[in-house]
Amino acid sequence: MTQPWGYAPQRPGVLTRLSAGTLCYGLYANPKSGNQGSIARHGTVDGWDLHPGGGPHENDTSEEVLASYLYQHSAVAFSCAYAGLRPADRRAVVGPPDVWAEPPRRDYWSH
Repeated sequence: MTQPWGYAPQRPGVLTRLSAGTLCYGLYANPKSGNQGSIARHGTVDGWDLHPGGGPHENDTSEEVLASYLYQHSAVAFSCAYAGLRPADRRAVVGPPDVWAEPPRRDYWSH
């Protein structure tokens, strides 16, 4: 799921629904404060206020440390790699989209 504006896809209620049975990495390229990430696994938010493409953290696993160096300063690549996505080309990120869809109206800040 990609949205060319705003942080809606990264809200907890969106990530918990999208991650049912899988892993999601939400990315918001915030023009004011930089990239912000969040992780949801099997309908549960596991990490919030992350900085994808930044340096490793003290408690990171060896895989997370490697990814932080491989994808340093590349938040989109880091997010895709973390979620296990291997896009065939850049179209998944820059478009055009296959479908424009509007999610149902509800409170996506709650889980």
